[in-house]
Amino acid sequence: MVLFFGGMYGTLAVILGAFGAHALKRSFNDDQLKSFETGVRYQMYHAILLLVSGIAFPFLETGQVLFAWAVIIGVFLFSFSIYGLTWFASRGKKLSFLGPVTPFGGLLLIIGWIIFTIEIMSIAPYFQP
Repeated sequence: MVLFFGGMYGTLAVILGAFGAHALKRSFNDDQLKSFETGVRYQMYHAILLLVSGIAFPFLETGQVLFAWAVIIGVFLFSFSIYGLTWFASRGKKLSFLGPVTPFGGLLLIIGWIIFTIEIMSIAPYFQP
């Protein structure tokens, strides 16, 4: 599951990044393009994190499952709400309900990183010389 989402988020980040760099450049203003690029960048960072953690922790325990879901849901809420906000804003529409979704997604990403750090620290003694 973690590797699947890591791979899918990575794939979509490349596709959306290319789409933003080429197709959206004509219809987005500079601020909208920067926001869209932020969503893509954070999506890719977290795709890599999911891939690394899926390889490093092939057998998920409770903390790792919580980490994975926090990141998976956090990326969806954070990045995809930015995509929606910028897309509709470029067409003169405002989806105000998406405004609070972005920081909630960011909060889930922070929680995911905290859990990831705790999980890494719990196995750190095994890697001491």
